[in-house]
Amino acid sequence: MKEQLQAGFVTTQADCYPSRVHAMPKVLARQDPVVYSDWTTASPLTRAQTESYARDGFLVLPHLLKPGEVVCLQREMAVLQGDTEGVDPELLIREPGSGALRSIFKVHEISRIFTRLAGDRRLAGIARFLLGDEVYIHQSRLNFKPAFRGKEFYWHSDFETWHVEDGMPRMRALSMSIVLTPNRSYNGPLMLIPGSHRQYISCVGETPDNHYVQSLKKQEYGVPDDDSLRALAETGGIETPLGPVGTVILFDCNTMHGSNSNITPFPRSNFFAVYNALSNRLVAPFGGKRPRPDFLAKRGTPQALPIHEGDIA
Repeated sequence: MKEQLQAGFVTTQADCYPSRVHAMPKVLARQDPVVYSDWTTASPLTRAQTESYARDGFLVLPHLLKPGEVVCLQREMAVLQGDTEGVDPELLIREPGSGALRSIFKVHEISRIFTRLAGDRRLAGIARFLLGDEVYIHQSRLNFKPAFRGKEFYWHSDFETWHVEDGMPRMRALSMSIVLTPNRSYNGPLMLIPGSHRQYISCVGETPDNHYVQSLKKQEYGVPDDDSLRALAETGGIETPLGPVGTVILFDCNTMHGSNSNITPFPRSNFFAVYNALSNRLVAPFGGKRPRPDFLAKRGTPQALPIHEGDIA
């Protein structure tokens, strides 16, 4: 147990997943379920899909959105990418060196279209089923990997950062990535290590103050060591989902993933939303540092995400 300062109050919270505190990396067994609900015929996924997600730590749904909805999302993405006037500069992350736009954060609050997408039953309903709880958006963003100059996202478990730097207590969150430009094998698509979600890699190195400022451009802390990554990849392999535009890729918060840089003429862009269980809302960061800004990690007492039916547009 450790005492933590949270909004002026001291709380006591067990750290089940310590990281960045040991001189050597450690591999810890997952202590939480992967699927929190029992499957029934009324579930939003088939039994086979549910079992696949539990086994691999991710699932690919190629045709969840209608073609017209995809066009609408692409049009909205182009508007946001082309005109950032009036957007809080803190929400705009640019590539080191080139200055090209890398990410726009909190996009589900900036855009009505992406607000509807985040709360769509086809996505949020799946999140609610897998997490066994009402959900809220922990983080959202548009990711751009520009042609020729899009930099890599190095291997990492999202949960390690969310736990250490944001105070997410348990592994009861998941991410959904909606493909908005073609994911080709050569333009830096998402890579995942199947089965890696069942082990937690406790990383080395004390987190610097305001680490997020640098890590959003290039992460250097909370990065797994080579031997641990090699062991995970040798056991599970590496998969690269290459579904058509509109494909939804959902993955557990502890699934090891990353992507290569993009030196091709073909950009790669996606909408990215993190659904967290309402019962898993944030406490003080387990790394003992000041919490990261709200656009990276929704704090306070979030409300359950309103879920709706019908087209996104």
